[in-house]
Amino acid sequence: MYRIQTYYLIGSLIVTAVLPFLFPLWKDANGKSFYFMMDLTYVALFGLSNTLSLLSIISHKKRQQQFVMGRLNIILNLILLGLFVYRTLTASGETAISEKGVGMFLPIFSIVLLVLANKAIKKDEDLVKSVDRLR
Repeated sequence: MYRIQTYYLIGSLIVTAVLPFLFPLWKDANGKSFYFMMDLTYVALFGLSNTLSLLSIISHKKRQQQFVMGRLNIILNLILLGLFVYRTLTASGETAISEKGVGMFLPIFSIVLLVLANKAIKKDEDLVKSVDRLR
């Protein structure tokens, strides 16, 4: 049986590793879908997010390290979300982005799951500290 934060981290891993292949980030004026792998920056950021989620899952024994990696992953997803917003706002008229895709909102789902994971990690850490005080 895994702790709840492991499930949240697995959910975040799925959101950033599997779903970007299924959902386009946006569609251009011609109706052509733009996926994350068409831009090296997005590939790198999604890849780093995947790596941090995977490392967090693997380092389940080190709660403090897991918490720090979760925070870094949240910051990374905020940067990714910021790049998406910047891209949509700087697009001149309807030339670059015609319709936002579901893929553009994936970092938000990942951030929510990572915040829930960090809350659970913090709760575990507090529980361990309180038990240590009783000894």
